[in-house]
Amino acid sequence: MPWEEVSMMTQRREFAQLSQREEANVRELCRRFGVRPTTGYKWRERFRASGEAGLTDLPRRPHRSPGRTEPKIEELVLKVRDAHQAWGGRKLRAWLSARGHEVLPSPSTITAILRRHARIDPSEGAKHRAWQRFEHPEPNQLWQMDFKGHFAVTEGRCHPLTVLDDHSRFSLGLEACGDERAKTVGERLTNIFRRYGLPERMVMDNGSPWGHDAEHRHTLFTVWLMRLGIGVSHGRPYHPQTQGKDERFHRTLKAEVLRGTTFKDLRHCQDAFDDWRDVYNLERPHEALGMATPASRYQVSHRPFPEHLPPVEYPAQDKVRRVQDQGRFTFKGRNVKVSTAFKGFPVAVRHTGADGLWDVFFMTNKIHQIDLR
Repeated sequence: MPWEEVSMMTQRREFAQLSQREEANVRELCRRFGVRPTTGYKWRERFRASGEAGLTDLPRRPHRSPGRTEPKIEELVLKVRDAHQAWGGRKLRAWLSARGHEVLPSPSTITAILRRHARIDPSEGAKHRAWQRFEHPEPNQLWQMDFKGHFAVTEGRCHPLTVLDDHSRFSLGLEACGDERAKTVGERLTNIFRRYGLPERMVMDNGSPWGHDAEHRHTLFTVWLMRLGIGVSHGRPYHPQTQGKDERFHRTLKAEVLRGTTFKDLRHCQDAFDDWRDVYNLERPHEALGMATPASRYQVSHRPFPEHLPPVEYPAQDKVRRVQDQGRFTFKGRNVKVSTAFKGFPVAVRHTGADGLWDVFFMTNKIHQIDLR
């Protein structure tokens, strides 16, 4: 589809930043963003020549103020802080520096300005502790997905679905959902896959619709992900740090969007989410990224979303069984139970090399082990 009027600037900015990556396939990006190559290349070159100012249809004054006096610098800092009330001194300085403001105080001085003008609650600093961070070395190797705790709106409840790239912290999706059903998640995720491609693996918690417990280790939703060639992982129960980056994203979302705001309906929520996601990906300096933005570290996946799923096939040497009712199949006289989510699909049984032990695979995912001893 062409650029939507409401989000035209957002689309241009995201497209332009992603197209600057050395590995970017601009024509593929044009296809995923639904624009003609001539339009895509035009915005790419305008952004390269003039930055964000080149993306607007109207003349824009440059953000330069040489000789600005200290009171005016304070006024500028406070103005940006009031627009982004959860940002501290380091983020504010990086954001202003990225927009051409060269004569700026240090982050600690900016923090002092905020304190002096009652923009910082002294008790907030005690809540934050350093985390030991781990990240995958490349974008799209792992996406984290979760629902932020739902909240009431004037007309019903909103269940925010969040999808985050582990390497870049790029927000791939921030969706205002009316429920947490598999159908809802599948529809939203399909749109994300169409735009950004497929990850190698996704990690999620143990809740609906991707439940992972002794009784429901797999669902129709996770089977769909496996058919797309996506590895599926689940965090340890009661260990939210497994998805620490997404949990941190939820804290930021709460602080910068949800706190103190009353939403009318899901459309109102989605509009606010879209505006903030644009700022988060393209403007907001991220401390874990050395004050770079997530968009500067992200590139779309080279694995496109298939509109039609291919058949499930296995190498000739595999012992293939079709899963029947109640999620069962027979192997060497044994009745093997996997999951009803695999009903009707073939699975592959492969010898482990150990006497009497066989692994059961669906696509590339190990889903069970048979012990004949």
